[in-house]
Amino acid sequence: MICYRLNFLFINLIELIAMKEIVQLSTRSVCLKRNEFLTVAGNIDTNVYHIESGTLRVYVQDGNEEQMVRFGYQDNLIVALDSFLTDQPSLFYIQAIKSAQVNVITKAKLKQFISVGQNNILWIGILENLIMQQMNREIDILTSSPKERYKRVLARSPQLFQQIPHKYIANYLRMSAETLSRLKKS
Repeated sequence: MICYRLNFLFINLIELIAMKEIVQLSTRSVCLKRNEFLTVAGNIDTNVYHIESGTLRVYVQDGNEEQMVRFGYQDNLIVALDSFLTDQPSLFYIQAIKSAQVNVITKAKLKQFISVGQNNILWIGILENLIMQQMNREIDILTSSPKERYKRVLARSPQLFQQIPHKYIANYLRMSAETLSRLKKS
């Protein structure tokens, strides 16, 4: 357990160092109004975005329903990962929940950055953290009760409940808004 915590702290330190360096690669800034899209499904978007301020959501469209994938807050990186990795059109929508300012980091600048010295290790640390977050969420959705999912996300991301509308949180947790409301009361 102590080894895991030290490893986690080490990864967080690496990620913090990398984040500062990556943000400096920004070529421009974009201001988004509430509900404005940063990118939409069908577009090729290979940029990485650093959220300077505001809150964003990443979702896919499933028929007439939206399925939340991630949320992004101040000082997070956000990306249409499928398009970034493949240079193909994305399946993701990235939309501002609150007015936001994001710094744009091009894939070319990022590739140049990670080709120098130890920067590749920093970038791999960020990607590993992202993969672990997604794996933990997937396991929660597949194996946990709504109550357990609620408790875990509350412990992992308490800011979620201050910054994100409940309808989006419920969707993210794969439960009805009524179930989420009941769980919050208990």
